[in-house]
Amino acid sequence: MAEDSSGSATPSGVHGRISTGVPGLDEVLCGGLTQDRLYLLEGTPGTGKTTLSLQFLLDGAARGERGLYVTLSENKDELCAAAASHGWSLDGIEIYELVNEFGLDPDSEQSILHPSEIELGETVRDVIARVDDLKPARVVFDSLSELRLLAQNPLRYRRQILALKQYFARRSCTVLMLDDRTSEPGDQQLHSIAHGVISLEQAPREFGSERRRLRIVKMRGIKFRGGYHDFALDTGGLTVFPRLVAAEHHATFDPTAASTGSAELDLLLGGGLVPGTNTLLIGPSGVGKTTTALGCMLAALERGEAATYFLFDEGLATLLARSAMLNMNLSPHIEAGRLTITQIDPAELAPGEFATHVRHAVEKRRSRFVVIDSLNAYLHAMPGEEFLILQMHELLNYLNQQGVTTLLVLGQHGIIGDVQTDVDLSYLSDGILLFRFFEAKGEVRTAVSVVKSRVNAHERTIRELKLTSQGLRVGSALDDFQGVLTGLPSYRGRVALLPDDAPLGSQA
Repeated sequence: MAEDSSGSATPSGVHGRISTGVPGLDEVLCGGLTQDRLYLLEGTPGTGKTTLSLQFLLDGAARGERGLYVTLSENKDELCAAAASHGWSLDGIEIYELVNEFGLDPDSEQSILHPSEIELGETVRDVIARVDDLKPARVVFDSLSELRLLAQNPLRYRRQILALKQYFARRSCTVLMLDDRTSEPGDQQLHSIAHGVISLEQAPREFGSERRRLRIVKMRGIKFRGGYHDFALDTGGLTVFPRLVAAEHHATFDPTAASTGSAELDLLLGGGLVPGTNTLLIGPSGVGKTTTALGCMLAALERGEAATYFLFDEGLATLLARSAMLNMNLSPHIEAGRLTITQIDPAELAPGEFATHVRHAVEKRRSRFVVIDSLNAYLHAMPGEEFLILQMHELLNYLNQQGVTTLLVLGQHGIIGDVQTDVDLSYLSDGILLFRFFEAKGEVRTAVSVVKSRVNAHERTIRELKLTSQGLRVGSALDDFQGVLTGLPSYRGRVALLPDDAPLGSQA
């Protein structure tokens, strides 16, 4: 009997699934690799092929499976040093240096492998003897570029690979063959021979760390998740962030509107914020978007809901200090474990990694309230605007289907007049809360209005918003506002504006 990646037994002769040992990659493969097959792992130097291969062998060792690393490109000391940099020990994994310091003698015109198994060269017969003696369940062959060089011509090279494939298939080995893409452009020989192909890529950016991603080019006989998936290569190995597919995630929830903590803001929104919807807070810098989001989140926390705040723009210490000054003390909720504030560095962020952070907040920490502050920084972490739209579409659909209340902060360029945004996300939003500065009696004040709601019959009025030491205050509907949507609003009405000393939540 053999065991699949979940640990359940499978009958002898039936090929089960085995884990790759790489977090997230088994999810992309919908369960792992089919055992006793030969796979091609391709990528340019530095993409993480060796690291992934070591994780594959270490996972087998942890399950009691023997592993063999056959190397033409690195010696044993280099491999052990690479493993040690991740905190790993290769004890229990056999490392065989296929070519020693004399094996690449330019005077030798022998090919390592001959067209048939019987005629294999002395070096490969040593490998066969090692495999027959060790009987490994997992084998890594690193790398095919050296084998291609020694094969001397494409026909012999292809026959060598076929000979290896047939040999390992008869010995119940799951094999990873590494290739650094030094073959001729468009050469698909290896793709046609291998049972499956995993392609690793890295793309440098003008600022910040390089973007790494992988793609399953082919995988015979099993379903897998297509497209590109971001991954990180750090101390501890590779971590893959599977591409988010919102249609795969549904949950039941109560879509009853909940209060924002301000009766006036609830009226403006038509009853409050509804679970399973997202609201876009849009306006120029300094107008009160973040504070409004904090006030709404604080109300959810006080109801006992768990919340996660993804902070892109502001320092965590600054946010906490500013919140405390506005009578919005977040520290007790952080200490109680109800609130998690995650500071994101957009220069180091991969879009798939961020989506994984959001999923972890919802599925592991059970967050029912999520704030993303701000989308401007998230935009700069993306390779292009079209990808931002697609990523946000999937992410927001996922959050909505999980019954999460989501607030998105989007800053606009400019203060007054022609105020513009980096990207239009209004059609993705279930509700839009618009903030604008206006002038009245020689003072700069803030107006707030709801211009869209898919779930509530919201007010069409404009109200004043004020930030004080007592928190967020929203006033009564103001009559005779003009020019709000032009970016140059002015107030000439008769309703009194909010005084500085009015108690919290009162109407002027």
